Amino acid sequence: MDSAPSQPTGDRLDSRGTHATRPRLVVVAGPTATGKTALAVDLAERFGGEIVNADSRYLYRGFDIGVAKPTAAERRGVPHHLIDILPPDGDMSLARFQDLANAAIQNVLMRDRVPLLVGGTPLYVNAVVEGWRIPRVPPDPALRARLEAEAADHGPDALVARLHQVDPVAAARSGANLRRVIRALEIYEIAGVPMSELEGQGPRPYETLELGLSAPREALYAAIDARVRDQIAAGLVGEVRDLLAAGVSPDAPAMGSIGYRQLLPYLRGEATLAEAIARIQTDTHRYVRHQQTWLRRNSRLVPIDVSAPGWREEAAQRVASFLLASPAAMV
Repeated sequence: MDSAPSQPTGDRLDSRGTHATRPRLVVVAGPTATGKTALAVDLAERFGGEIVNADSRYLYRGFDIGVAKPTAAERRGVPHHLIDILPPDGDMSLARFQDLANAAIQNVLMRDRVPLLVGGTPLYVNAVVEGWRIPRVPPDPALRARLEAEAADHGPDALVARLHQVDPVAAARSGANLRRVIRALEIYEIAGVPMSELEGQGPRPYETLELGLSAPREALYAAIDARVRDQIAAGLVGEVRDLLAAGVSPDAPAMGSIGYRQLLPYLRGEATLAEAIARIQTDTHRYVRHQQTWLRRNSRLVPIDVSAPGWREEAAQRVASFLLASPAAMV
C-alpha cells in the first residue's frame, strides 16, 4: 500500500488579497452503477482516506439491498461517515446534510486523513463543495399542513401564484414541484424575507479534485438492469415487506426511493413482479439521465470513463498528483 501523504492545503487569496489556506477534498461523483464506492474504497486504502457519504439513500437504516449500500465486506475496514444515521421513517434537509458532511470532513482532516466525498446525489455534493448558503429555517409542521390542505382544496396553482408574488426567483426554480413551493412559502412566512435572498454560493471551503465517473449509456443501462435482477434475487422484496411490517409508512421519504416505491403495487397485488422489476429498471434509467444532466453542468469534474482500460490507475494517479501538488500550483 502506498504511504498516505500528509494532508496539504490549497493556497488562495482571501477578500483582503492576502493568502489563506483551505484543505483538500477528493470527490468521487457519477451516475448510479458506475462503481463510485468501490473506487473510493480503493483510493482510501491507497492514500489513507475515509469516506463521507453523499448519497441520500444511504442515510437510512434498513434500506440496504435496494440502494446498493456497501456491505461491511465491501467497505474493507475503511471508515464510512453518514451511513445509517437516520431511522427508516426519518427525513433529511439539505442544510442539515451540509452541516453533517462538513463536520465529518473536518473530523477526518483533524486526524490527518484524506476525506473523500462520495455519492450520486449531485445536490448534496454541490452544497458541500460550493459552500452553498442554505436557509436555516426549521420546518413548521402546522404551517405545512395548512398549505398542503390549501393545495388539496384549491389546487397547487394558487400556491404557485402566491409564491410568484412574494419570491418570483424561487417560483421560477420550483416550477410545479409542490413540495418546493410549500418550502419557499414556509421560509417566507417564518423569516419574513424571500428564500432566494437567503440562498446562494458562499466561499468554497475546500480545494477539490472532483472525479466524474462515466460509462456509455447503453453499457450503464445493462449494468443497472443486471443489478436490479441481482437485488431481487438477494431479497429486495422481503426487505420492503419487512420495512412495511415494522411500521414504515409507504409515504415515508425513504420509501420513495427507486427500488422501493415500485414494489409497493406488487405487494398490494396491483402489479406482477415482472412489471415491478421493469419499472425499477426504467425509473433508474431516467434517474441516471437526471444525474448526467447535473454532472454535465459541473465544469470542475475530471472525467473518468470506467469502460476504458486502466481507468482505476488513472484515477489514483490524479489523486496522488492532487494531494502532492504545491499550494501555489492551485492558485
